[in-house]
Amino acid sequence: MLSAFLSAFRTPDLRKKLLFTIGIIAIYRLGAALPSPGVSYTNVQKCIDATQGSTGVLNLLNLFSGGALLQLSVFALGIMPYITASIILQLLTVVIPRLEQLRKEGQAGQAKITQYTRYLTLGLGVLQASAFVALARSGQLFQNQCDQFPIIPEGTGIPNWLTLSILVMTMTAGTGVVMWLGELITGRGVGNGMSVLIFTSIAARLPAEGWTIKESQGWAKFLLVIALVLVIITAVTFIEQSQRRIPVQYAKRMIGRRMYGGTSTYIPLKVNQAGVIPVIFGSSLLYLPQLALQFFDQNNPGRTQVWIQNNLVDPTSPIYIVVYFLLIIFFTYFYVSITFNPTEVADNMKKYGGFVPGIRPGKPTADYLDFILSRITLPGALYLAVVSILPNFFFIWLDRQQYLNFPFGGTAVLIMVGVGLETTKQIESQLMQRNYEGFLR
Repeated sequence: MLSAFLSAFRTPDLRKKLLFTIGIIAIYRLGAALPSPGVSYTNVQKCIDATQGSTGVLNLLNLFSGGALLQLSVFALGIMPYITASIILQLLTVVIPRLEQLRKEGQAGQAKITQYTRYLTLGLGVLQASAFVALARSGQLFQNQCDQFPIIPEGTGIPNWLTLSILVMTMTAGTGVVMWLGELITGRGVGNGMSVLIFTSIAARLPAEGWTIKESQGWAKFLLVIALVLVIITAVTFIEQSQRRIPVQYAKRMIGRRMYGGTSTYIPLKVNQAGVIPVIFGSSLLYLPQLALQFFDQNNPGRTQVWIQNNLVDPTSPIYIVVYFLLIIFFTYFYVSITFNPTEVADNMKKYGGFVPGIRPGKPTADYLDFILSRITLPGALYLAVVSILPNFFFIWLDRQQYLNFPFGGTAVLIMVGVGLETTKQIESQLMQRNYEGFLR
């Protein structure tokens, strides 16, 4: 990986792309640290120190925003509204025929879907900004643990409704700017812009979380955690690159005086075909019980409330771990079934004269692909589930109260390894286009 980056910096046009990407990342991190108008930066820092990062339902969102969410900065929402909008549009494509037709129209249809995604992102940005501002004003952003430090002070001479409106508009505008920055990286930089920004946000949290472990647990546990992290990253990298290759042969065809086809290729079916989406779905569903607890009386909890708190909110509970494990397996099968259509792939192969050796074109090919996909999805689902529940065991091993933002496993590692591999492959492919051996040496 390092050699690829060093070679890229020696190539003038790739060097410009890398420097442009680094510049956009710097702007993104500046916006993530810039406080929004009407927010008391001093009180926010006091609340973060008082709660020691234990923010319950907002753990994943705060991780994706690089810690900007709890500070209510300009880029507090980060890239999450865009991710949510993209997932919603992808799921609706299977349900709404118009969207499915646009997806099949190629670049023009994809541009239209991208436009719908932008509109939906801004709408979700308004809703999420309003929700987080309401949580901050009521004190629930930090679970009512720092009521003595108001995040949005009153009595500043400005009407309260105007302050809240400006704050919501600022955070929504920040979402639009983040979306624009990601598209700039995709078009003029290196890698997928949205993925690179998520990678940056997660990486920004690692030094602080690692140092917290060192300060509270000592060098021995800190070094052991680093060793375990390296083992996890190695295993994730190996499985992320694993794939089952289905051989495909294209028959020769005469069109005019030219011969076409006769080539051999393959269909790569990855072990982790679903990516990190099942983990996000499972985490979101498990956050619903904790959200529901906000509507109960906190001073006089009932039997149901206590059971939910002990079994569906506590990340060290065996029931929580089992439910999380099963949800990820379910969503892996669900997401793979809606993103990979064996019948459509078989029809396209038949249309262009392709076939799997030993398998008849058409429905037998679709059944064969479905059979292999169902078998290969099981180890992929188990892999996602095991990696995702690793932080829960870290909570038990380290300190179940202080490490609810533990970033060395689960979603963080999956995203960082996936984005790192994708970006490195893109750089290497561009290097191969610019450095090749001639016919004569």
